[in-house]
Amino acid sequence: MRSLGLLLLALLAACASYDGRGLRPGESRGEDVIALMGEPALRWQDADGAQQFAYPRGPAGFHTFMVMLAPDGRLRSIENVLYQVHLARVRPGMSKEQVLRTLGPPDERLSAYFPARDELAWDWRFIEGFASPMRMIVLFDAAAGTVRSTMIQPEQSAFADPPTP
Repeated sequence: MRSLGLLLLALLAACASYDGRGLRPGESRGEDVIALMGEPALRWQDADGAQQFAYPRGPAGFHTFMVMLAPDGRLRSIENVLYQVHLARVRPGMSKEQVLRTLGPPDERLSAYFPARDELAWDWRFIEGFASPMRMIVLFDAAAGTVRSTMIQPEQSAFADPPTP
């Protein structure tokens, strides 16, 4: 019984760190974020000292949390960026770095290079509404390293019915 209690406590602690719940904007510091959420997958430092941390919760997950820290190291915000409002910010001409700072790292298992078009496709999974798994695909001109186009499509499930001819 005690083992079950410890397991439940460990699971609860893991869930608390998933999205940074418990961290307080204006009070929590960068070290608090890392202590709770772990090392970020990507981090950026702006010229003014502000920082941004990316926490993708994949590859099986549907969330990427962006943590914004003020120049003094205090938490400004934590936000899941895999929602339509953020996805819509990706525009043709953006660099790979700009896309990474907007959406975080793509799902490398689904990203691909297409030599015939000299095109790189990056892929993110997200949830539309309450239950529809979707994919955001950003197509880059590989030579220029800039966004060529984007598309959103339903995620194909292994359990979905095959298409009919």
